[in-house]
Amino acid sequence: MGFSKTDKEKLKILGKRLKTIRNEKGLTLKELGYKTDKEPQSISRVEMGDINPTYLYLLVICEGLEINISELLNEK
Repeated sequence: MGFSKTDKEKLKILGKRLKTIRNEKGLTLKELGYKTDKEPQSISRVEMGDINPTYLYLLVICEGLEINISELLNEK
């Protein structure tokens, strides 16, 4: 199943936001992976917009970043 061009753009925006917040928190992919029990490669794929993460996956990532999911989804 492929994503439409619009969907790909949305996933890239989400991934860029995730990466920005992770960097602002001073965390590496490995550190965030450790905090969330997620593979760093998996987080990287989300950051690149290559995969469509589930809601539950995003909740775990947000817990690791110590933010509310609304902060991640809020486009500035």
